[in-house]
Amino acid sequence: MGGIKDLIRKWLDIRPAEDQHITIDADMTHHDACFEYQLWYRGSAAELEQFYKSITTIHDDTIRSKFWAAIPSQGNRLRKIHSGLPGLMVDIITSIIMSDMNGVEVTDPDALNDTWLAIAEDNKFNDILEQAISDTLVEGDGAWKISFDKEVSDYPIIEFYPASRVEFKKKRGRIETIIFTTRYHVEGVHKAFYLEEHYSKNKIEYKLFDEMGNEVALSNVPELKDLQTITWTDDFVMAIPMMFYKSARFKGRGRSIFDRKTDSFDAYDESISQWQDALRLGRVKTYIPETLIPKNPENGKPIPPNPFDNQFIALNGNLSEDSKDKITVEAPNINYDGLLKTYVNTLDMCLQGILSPSTLGIDVKKLDNAEAQREKEKVTLYTRNKIIDVLNDVIPDLVKNVLAVYAALYDMAVENTEAVVTFGEYANPSFEAQVETLGKAVNSHLMSTETQVEELWGDTKDEEWKKEEVERIKAEKGITSGGDEPPDLGEFTA
Repeated sequence: MGGIKDLIRKWLDIRPAEDQHITIDADMTHHDACFEYQLWYRGSAAELEQFYKSITTIHDDTIRSKFWAAIPSQGNRLRKIHSGLPGLMVDIITSIIMSDMNGVEVTDPDALNDTWLAIAEDNKFNDILEQAISDTLVEGDGAWKISFDKEVSDYPIIEFYPASRVEFKKKRGRIETIIFTTRYHVEGVHKAFYLEEHYSKNKIEYKLFDEMGNEVALSNVPELKDLQTITWTDDFVMAIPMMFYKSARFKGRGRSIFDRKTDSFDAYDESISQWQDALRLGRVKTYIPETLIPKNPENGKPIPPNPFDNQFIALNGNLSEDSKDKITVEAPNINYDGLLKTYVNTLDMCLQGILSPSTLGIDVKKLDNAEAQREKEKVTLYTRNKIIDVLNDVIPDLVKNVLAVYAALYDMAVENTEAVVTFGEYANPSFEAQVETLGKAVNSHLMSTETQVEELWGDTKDEEWKKEEVERIKAEKGITSGGDEPPDLGEFTA
């Protein structure tokens, strides 16, 4: 009986956990985050320091521990260096996308292609697109706005608003209204007004607010007094959202490529500043007795030491009988290997999942061959492809709606327009590697002459040239026009 009691006493009894009430305070609003990302992109060390020293949160220690919020001890100076890496990343990605874009073409109906080219030229569309890609990468999302102003242009006006100036209203998870915000200042009035343009599927409404958030009459801003609600019945929209990634912090909004990276950028700047500080402090120091200190030729007083260059440091002279004052030179040791490893590791954290160091012209290995360098470019290729996938959907939709707006404004029939945007290739293998690969495929009877010419030359040659090249290769192989290729193709000829 006693054994049973002991067994019951030792029996494992697991009670289910009780639900706990957990509250997490967000550190920033969406607009605050957009402002933070803008500062990283702008790349001003002074602005970054002001921002991180001025913001306060409930968990203030997290912010204060950042390098850019650090305050040196009284009497000391801390040199803070910004690498400019965030802005460089965005500019390089944007440059890759724009250099690869072959153009936008209206395919159906063909007659509207000239109209689109005229609209694109009037709006300087490539410049707007470049800025739109950059803004979306920095702030996470944005929206295209189509408007019309006869005083400015006879064509529809294309603009892009970044996330900090755009709000989305959704219904069942789908965007129903896009709100564009513009700030206005009235001469002689010491306050700002904010115009909200509500773009829905078949309507545009205008609302004006003061600095306190109170709605006021549009007549408070003279240039807006004639704005009226606009409606239409045709099937087109005048606002199109754009985002490359979805944000986990702000539901329904896009994610900046700086999101989850600001701490890495902060550490990267700290590693660079630490390196430069070590170099400054590790300069050769010359210790000179007071009796040998250089004197000012004008007044004969000793020249005070300079804390920047550390050219000499004063020592009290030795007054003993047999002593000799002598100058001592000291060269401190600097841990270059440790500083270099810190630099490389923090750089990797900044670029992980976004860009390869090779894309930025950084070779941290020094010994990589061309093939290894191309392998490193894969992460850049993934980022590029993600952006291009979005642009392949957004740009044709934008072109279609711009042309529809143009037709409606001039009382023309709104047609169902189809447009395409084409992009070239990025980080292709070398010409020699392509020849070798295609040669193996041809000799294995896996590729026709037409296909090999297309794969080798792609968009670098026009269709007529490629057709003549196919005929020349076939003639050299003895293939008659319209006939089948011989069983043995022999060596591949480029």
